[in-house]
Amino acid sequence: MASFGWKRKIGEKVSKATSQQFEAEAADDKALGEDDDANWVLAAKRRKEVLVEDCVRKSKELKDEGANLAENRRYREALVKWDEALQLTPEDATLYEMKSQVLMSLHEMFPAVHAAEMAVQRNPRSWDAWQTLGRAQLGLGEIALAIRSFQVSLHIFPMNPEVWKEDLSWARKLQEQQKATRTESVQALAKGKELVQESIPDYDFESDEIVAVCAAIAEKEKALSAAKTMVIVSASGTVETVTEQDNRPATPDETLFIRAR
Repeated sequence: MASFGWKRKIGEKVSKATSQQFEAEAADDKALGEDDDANWVLAAKRRKEVLVEDCVRKSKELKDEGANLAENRRYREALVKWDEALQLTPEDATLYEMKSQVLMSLHEMFPAVHAAEMAVQRNPRSWDAWQTLGRAQLGLGEIALAIRSFQVSLHIFPMNPEVWKEDLSWARKLQEQQKATRTESVQALAKGKELVQESIPDYDFESDEIVAVCAAIAEKEKALSAAKTMVIVSASGTVETVTEQDNRPATPDETLFIRAR
């Protein structure tokens, strides 16, 4: 019968030199594994950077193509190019600002305002975007909002003469005209109400004078209804106006053939 003892420890009879060699090889393998992981991360990061660079490059090409189309008044085609560019670089505020300008040229004011707002959201420091937003708002008749947008544009770029002399000046002139029109409308409405009130005097219909006038009119109508006149043309052509009494025969004389009231 075989006897069993304690298991020997691993490496009990392994020489010290062999053990050191094994540890060195293990350390090299570990270093190689760490290098492979680092290389993989760097490669993935580099591929991402290349992809972003390609998107930016392609987006710029589409932006330039759209700009050329817009200069030739081919606005719809320009919008298609810029929409493709936005798929690649959705945070490009310039693309939205250019879209807003073209949409205003097409008289599509609501989309123009939306595109300009997107441009301002992506780059609040762009005076161009605020200026375009103000123009789009002015196209919608939102004069107060347009003035605010122009003021923000000037706050960012105070030395812009175009915003000072053209945009903001024109918007304030429109605001003054709007206020004057509203004032005239209110005054005309108030004057109309006064005329209506003056045209209907406040009569006292129970006064003695009104009662007497009503009685006189009633007596006159009664007298007219009691004696009625008529025009009679005889066979010989004689025209005669007579008064018709209540006791007059209903049938005319047989010599009369025309009777008119």
